[in-house]
Amino acid sequence: MYGNHVKQHLSAYAHGELAEEFAARVAAHLGDCSVCRAGFDEIKFGIRLAESLPVVAAPDSLWSGIEKSLVESARTKHHNTATLPSPPRFKFFDGWRRLAVAGVAACFVLLAGAVWFYLAPPRAGWEVSSLAGDPRIDSEPIGAKGRLVVGDWLETGEGERAQIKVANIGQVEVDPHTRIRLVETRVTEHRLELQRGRMHAKIWAPPRLFFVNTPSAVAADLGCAYTLEVDENGGSILHVTSGWVALETGARESFVPAGAACVTRPGVGPGTPYFEDAPATLITALSKLDFDNGGAEALDLILFNARKRDTLTLWHLLARVGETERALVYDRMAALVPPPANVTREGVMRLDREMLNSWKDQLESTWMFESMPTLRKALRNIMPK
Repeated sequence: MYGNHVKQHLSAYAHGELAEEFAARVAAHLGDCSVCRAGFDEIKFGIRLAESLPVVAAPDSLWSGIEKSLVESARTKHHNTATLPSPPRFKFFDGWRRLAVAGVAACFVLLAGAVWFYLAPPRAGWEVSSLAGDPRIDSEPIGAKGRLVVGDWLETGEGERAQIKVANIGQVEVDPHTRIRLVETRVTEHRLELQRGRMHAKIWAPPRLFFVNTPSAVAADLGCAYTLEVDENGGSILHVTSGWVALETGARESFVPAGAACVTRPGVGPGTPYFEDAPATLITALSKLDFDNGGAEALDLILFNARKRDTLTLWHLLARVGETERALVYDRMAALVPPPANVTREGVMRLDREMLNSWKDQLESTWMFESMPTLRKALRNIMPK
């Protein structure tokens, strides 16, 4: 499977026609294979294009043209098989003509129906199972199992937990005191809305197929497992346990890798991500800088306490502080992990996107390597002294 391409399965995968285990293997292959991923992107593009086409009624001239063509075709056939003049129009011929036109119209209807069936979501809703207690969908207890369709709210009370099967791409576990709604489910997008409470997602899909709306940001799955919690004030905190998640608003985006967390606030959006084992002083100062106007004092504490892997935090801060502070952040980052040869101080100071991304690409190996202590210890044991 992993040694061969999976292009022949991509259409079935996109429409939810593969068994869950095989769909997970296809998703894993797409994460590693740029060739198949490009093919899958083409399929998604075609589906989006078809979905965007307007549905319009056929003009009357079309039906008139079809009828005229049928009549002329019949006359031509008769002329080629006999020398007699065209026979008069009897009632049975009028009936045949109407039947033929109706047949052509029926073919158009069947074709339209086939196109709709191909583009329609693989499921009208998602299966929900009770893990504890008696969760409710739109105030109705689900019993052992239920179905969450677009627009429905799933709610859990004290001691109640539920599991949602996310189409054919993963699952979400819902903790007590949670309210969550299915917003969209189709080939190119699956989306939930978490109004309050806590959910745990495990997704085995290519990036940006699964989204969760919250009152203060949108969590875009990049192939991962994570926990997302929303408090009564609409703020949230994201904890990523594998892969990556992007937290987004119109004006700001935070990339959160495994082992890291990120806080969001209504009216502000996502704060700056940080590794959960970062020094407590750094985390506290970061909260003040993001949400409480911490200023220069908070930034100084962040820079002083930053470790090599905390360049995750510093990289995000480059675009979130003023020019004077940006110079300080750059100098600390460069001391911890020198930038690639194609990244200059001047380029970073003017927030050159290509240079920032190039440095980020280099830093990602540091972030992920430092996130896996067991693997890191094993590698160090086999490295030459």
